[in-house]
Amino acid sequence: MFTQKQLERYADVLLWGLFKARTRPFEIHDIIVVRYDLDALPLAEIVYHKLVASGKQVVVRAGLTPTMEKLFYRFADDEQLLFVPPGEKELIKKINGNITLLAPGSLTHLGSVDPAKIGKVAMSRKALRDILDKRENSGEFSWTLCIYPTAVLARHARISRAEYARQIIRACFLDKRDAVGRWETIFQQALSVKKWLNSLKIEKLHIESDSIDLEITPGEKRKWIGISGHNIPSFEIFLSPDWRGTQGVYFADMPSYRNGNLVSKLKVEFKNGVAVKIRAEKGESFARTLTATDDGAARLGEFSLTDKRFSRINRFMANTLFDENFGGRYGNCHVALGASYLDTFAGNPSDLKKTDKRKLGFNESAIHWDIVNTEKKRVTAILKSGKKKTIYENGVFAC
Repeated sequence: MFTQKQLERYADVLLWGLFKARTRPFEIHDIIVVRYDLDALPLAEIVYHKLVASGKQVVVRAGLTPTMEKLFYRFADDEQLLFVPPGEKELIKKINGNITLLAPGSLTHLGSVDPAKIGKVAMSRKALRDILDKRENSGEFSWTLCIYPTAVLARHARISRAEYARQIIRACFLDKRDAVGRWETIFQQALSVKKWLNSLKIEKLHIESDSIDLEITPGEKRKWIGISGHNIPSFEIFLSPDWRGTQGVYFADMPSYRNGNLVSKLKVEFKNGVAVKIRAEKGESFARTLTATDDGAARLGEFSLTDKRFSRINRFMANTLFDENFGGRYGNCHVALGASYLDTFAGNPSDLKKTDKRKLGFNESAIHWDIVNTEKKRVTAILKSGKKKTIYENGVFAC
């Protein structure tokens, strides 16, 4: 599916992303964890080689197979669901980077599992994620991830595995001699968009499409971020709004595979910042249970826009990493239910205390669920001066 040269370029782009995403330079013997699913072994070996050759200490972790995951949720008691292996917390406190290579062997294998069990496991891992978030905010840690093509992904995307690989090659610029250079160009172009957005004094945002009528409050002390090295590919520019100002209806026309479940044609109605009505053509029960994981799971944690001029992704890929970066005819917007990103704070996130986060309307949750809309839309900013300004229309930022 990939030539050796394309695999080398993929690994180089991942290392570019990992290093770019960290606010402090890596040192020679920093610890990097490489997590991979079995089908991604060819790429994992090259990533491992490049990291070791650069002097990094590399810890390798293989992911559970779909059969293992299904068996776990079928037979695990409450104590097993909440179990965190000895040494895991100690490792999390010391690692400096993480690269995840996703190559799922199934997308629907947990469809019969009680979603409450999945939520319970997510809650048990939240403390570890909080440690990593804190270390990332201080510049001690960074991460990136990517997708490796599998037969299952291709089947759900309704294309061949070879075509799925070609889509990845195109989206990640692996067909370019200097793939890293192309990513650096996109990175620089995005800087100008973010600078423009952050210069606007936005009080509210109004998102309109055939199926969306949603109002979002960016909140105080916020900044737009994105295209930072996290996620390969990633073309989104986003912020974490003040969840309390969310009002109206959002619709995800792009299907979502989450925790081994399919949710399609999801409609969410917000009132006073909380999702009060959830409807879906498929997966409605799962969606309702997932958004009841904790108090923050039914609140908004992210609002994102993708400019079609950046993204070469033009079809459904049955994976959020690609689908939330869809370019196509009209670009996309997506929102996330659940946890906020503290790096959208216009200051030093490590200075934020819990009381500060609450006061500013940053949302806390054990989940972060991205749901995508690709319809033709307009996003209007209501500025603090009272003036209205279109910032995004027909898939393009208006700067």
